[in-house]
Amino acid sequence: MIRLAPPAILAILLLPAPATAAGPLQVIDPRSEAYAAQPPPSKFIDVDGVPIHYVEAGVGAPVLFIHGNPTSSYLWRNVMPHVALAGRVIALDLPGFGHSGKSPTGYTLQDQQRYLDGFIEALGLANLTLVMHQWGAVLGLDYARRNEHNVKGVVLIEPILPPRFPVASYDDLGPTGTLYRRLRDPVEGRELVIGDNMLVEDILANGALTRELTEAEIEAYRAPFVNPRNREPILVWLNELPVAGEPARNVEAIERIGDWLRRSDMPKLLLYARPGALVPPWAAAWMAENYRNLEVIFVGYGLHYIQEDNPEAIGRNIVDWCLRNLG
Repeated sequence: MIRLAPPAILAILLLPAPATAAGPLQVIDPRSEAYAAQPPPSKFIDVDGVPIHYVEAGVGAPVLFIHGNPTSSYLWRNVMPHVALAGRVIALDLPGFGHSGKSPTGYTLQDQQRYLDGFIEALGLANLTLVMHQWGAVLGLDYARRNEHNVKGVVLIEPILPPRFPVASYDDLGPTGTLYRRLRDPVEGRELVIGDNMLVEDILANGALTRELTEAEIEAYRAPFVNPRNREPILVWLNELPVAGEPARNVEAIERIGDWLRRSDMPKLLLYARPGALVPPWAAAWMAENYRNLEVIFVGYGLHYIQEDNPEAIGRNIVDWCLRNLG
């Protein structure tokens, strides 16, 4: 088994700066023991033959939470209750993640985009607010770019966007470049991700948080990927990162989103932490200068999965921003 030393774990996250309508549900106070004992029930809906798992609570205009790699709707469990006090909150598991079924066609960005579009259509979600993390931000922003009439506003947390991605070469990743080469190597990358479950066991459980997860929390993140054959979506998403011009389709997709963020008047919120990973303070400042109608709010200390470190700050700031900007 290959294990990464702590510096290598952080290296994959801390990249250098560039040289230059459900029926009414009882809303339970998230601070109460009743909430801990009664999380939202699991639901499923078919999208293109794949059962998509989701949870929801609250009433009102929908707020859709979209996760990244290698997480699921579980990532949002401590954020959603705060937002549910002001609206209908929904979090899905994308195919291959959480409790959702497997995709017969694959797990590329474009595959997942089709399923997200289908999920929104299947539930009849309208007048949406999107809350998105990592790859989920790419999916959600591309939906918003193509469906501005159906999206009120977007909330970004550690997104895969300019100025961090795309990157022109592995050298532009600094000391992380070597690690990304290994992860994209067809043999070593498969051993690290499929064989060792590195993103869950090393990055998520032991490297990308400022607090220690409980054993129950680790088990919840681990559960979808106990069988190595179920880890393929994790590896696919790693290889979907636009580095050195590949995959070219994703370079184009993320550049289109970046152009849209510069032009669109849609209300936008970026929540960032220190030191951050994909969005350290310098990148948050760059986004504030370059993305139109973007509000930037600091939520505390954290690395990449900041929903685990600062759920209350995230949830309360989302509600406050929605009330001030979305009505």
